Amino acid sequence: MPGRAAPGAWSADMAGRPSLRGAVPDSATVVSIPSEPAAGRNDTDAPEAQDPGREGEPHSRHRDACLGSTDKEPKAGATAEGRAPTELGTLGVELTDPAGGFQSLLPRPCQVLVLLNPRGGKGKALKLFRSHVQPLLAQADVSFTLMLTERRNHARELVQAEELGRWDALVVMSGDGVMHEVVNGLMERPDWETAIRKPLCSLPAGSGNALAASLNHYAGYEQVTNEDLLTNCTRLLCCRHLAPMSLLSLHMASGLRVFSVLSLAWGFIADVDIESEKFRRLGEMRFTLGTILRLAALRTYQGRLAYLPVGQVVSKMPTSRALDRQDLQGPVDTHLVPLEEPVPSHWTVVPEQDFVLVLALLHSHLGSEMFAAPMGHREAGAMHLFYVRAGVSRAMLLRLFLAMEKGRHMECNCPYLVYVPVVAFRLEPRDGKGMFAVDGELMASETVQGQVHPNYFWMVGGHVESPPSREPQPPPSQKPQQTPPPEEPL
Repeated sequence: MPGRAAPGAWSADMAGRPSLRGAVPDSATVVSIPSEPAAGRNDTDAPEAQDPGREGEPHSRHRDACLGSTDKEPKAGATAEGRAPTELGTLGVELTDPAGGFQSLLPRPCQVLVLLNPRGGKGKALKLFRSHVQPLLAQADVSFTLMLTERRNHARELVQAEELGRWDALVVMSGDGVMHEVVNGLMERPDWETAIRKPLCSLPAGSGNALAASLNHYAGYEQVTNEDLLTNCTRLLCCRHLAPMSLLSLHMASGLRVFSVLSLAWGFIADVDIESEKFRRLGEMRFTLGTILRLAALRTYQGRLAYLPVGQVVSKMPTSRALDRQDLQGPVDTHLVPLEEPVPSHWTVVPEQDFVLVLALLHSHLGSEMFAAPMGHREAGAMHLFYVRAGVSRAMLLRLFLAMEKGRHMECNCPYLVYVPVVAFRLEPRDGKGMFAVDGELMASETVQGQVHPNYFWMVGGHVESPPSREPQPPPSQKPQQTPPPEEPL
């Protein structure tokens, strides 16, 4: 892999001393580091990295110490022994070593492209990269080229034009929004079927960091935030293990197709996410402040919600001719019918039409301190669907969000909160009211439907999902989880 910057790039040695080499191309700042890491040369304000023999240790205590589990280490065994999935969704994606065998490890040494948003979160991402990430990468034989994004959708544009064959992985150091840009940029390329096979890595430097928090959780590490979470995720990159991830395909009434790596929210959660954007400099505290402000002026939203529960999946494709169109890039959504048609008869239609929030979530966390799905890692091809019906009190809603930090909100005995694992869903807001947030990014409020595609792309992580299946296996119970006791005051 080449270790040089493109013409007109910033270059730097391991001490971080830049030298300008011409005009910066396409408004992107690039820093190139040689493939041979320089020993003993860190930033003057950077902590010394631990010795290479400990590069797999997390910054925080491992949950083994708390749970006594024998299966909480990052799952290196299955992947190293060739038992990782041999297929990702409908693409049949495989990673092969030079000898032609299957592998789910990044090579050593390896070359990665780092896309860093210097304005994400509190605006300290570049400083954190130099102090917490760069020393560990140097010891792990991970050389990198650093590219700074400068505007919204810049990362999307960069990966659309990038020669992906130069890199062993794409590393995103920002919040969840830039990872959303990267995945959609890959899926918009003419060679999308090949492009989406490029392994991705999330290094948290935004406000929410839900995807990184989920990967941290799957690896068996304690729930941590800020620099501790960044260090844990960096060590996962140094360990090089890959895990397959599901992708949520969304179709909007306007004809737009979007791919989500994390979540779709409507109502209260979307309001907090989008309206707290002006408090971005507060970091994760922006969500706490946004929650308090929205509770003070609690809204309800009218709409129709339907979903395909896990266990009600029909193997055959819908018969509508509209799904035979070949002008849409990406996988075929076999469980969806056109939005102009009613949902199939085997779907569940929620009778209520007044909601406080609806959330479709692919992973365990909705933020670094929001353990939204404590019921366990969903099998491939399924997602968590939560909704809260109108009538919930402000006191109970506050209790739910406070309990979510430790994943105990399902124990609050709230009869308005419903949870069900699903494969697909449709949401029809009435009169276009409310905001949609897809991976934290604002979307127009319009009818939307989506389905999960299992094991569709690779991410750096210490967890290996269950063996891939085109149809998820039903859990013991398919009834929505809802607590019947009456609501109690806070």
